[in-house]
Amino acid sequence: MKVVNAAPFQQGSVRGFLHRPAAAPTGGLVITHGAGSNCEAPLLVAFARVLCESGWLVLRCDLAFRQKRLHGPPVPAWAAEDRAGLMEAASAVRQMTGGPLILGGHSYGGRQATLLAAEEREAADALLLLSYPLHPPTRPDQLRTTHWPSLRTPLFFVHGTKDPFGSVEEMRSALPLITAPTELVTIEGAGHELARGKFEIEGLVLTPFRAFYSSARSSG
Repeated sequence: MKVVNAAPFQQGSVRGFLHRPAAAPTGGLVITHGAGSNCEAPLLVAFARVLCESGWLVLRCDLAFRQKRLHGPPVPAWAAEDRAGLMEAASAVRQMTGGPLILGGHSYGGRQATLLAAEEREAADALLLLSYPLHPPTRPDQLRTTHWPSLRTPLFFVHGTKDPFGSVEEMRSALPLITAPTELVTIEGAGHELARGKFEIEGLVLTPFRAFYSSARSSG
């Protein structure tokens, strides 16, 4: 399927790039970046292109903290604005498609997506989480899972086998905290940046995600 080039997108407080498929979209994906990056991160671009080629409308967006400052880590006091921006982006994409809405993010962006879904269960139909930051490197006791029992949205995790923010074994041990459907796909040899998207996204991620989402919808 031919992909129309991504175009800059600005609506309200939402800023990013919109990938439109050539035909009517299957659904919508909003995907955002990690703490040290922005929506032009190669990993996000790679995922957006593959999903758009498969028929999804994809919005890569900058979180609120990155719109306020070009560089530097997130500011905890702005985290609520980051989630509000994601909610606004999800609403905008829902209005453009007639299908499901997937909310995704890399690292910090994925964590904020889960926090939003725990607060607003209607924010998305499923979550696509790339390198969820389970804990800070070398601090496995500081788990970022307090909100996980409140999640009711299906969650699909993509995790590298060499991620210092949480090993595959640690991720598997933590997933039972979530009562919603979950699946963990691992990328062999990848670290926290997931090889910047330089792996076979269609076969390793998108195909199992389709099966997972279809099963979650049927059982839900």
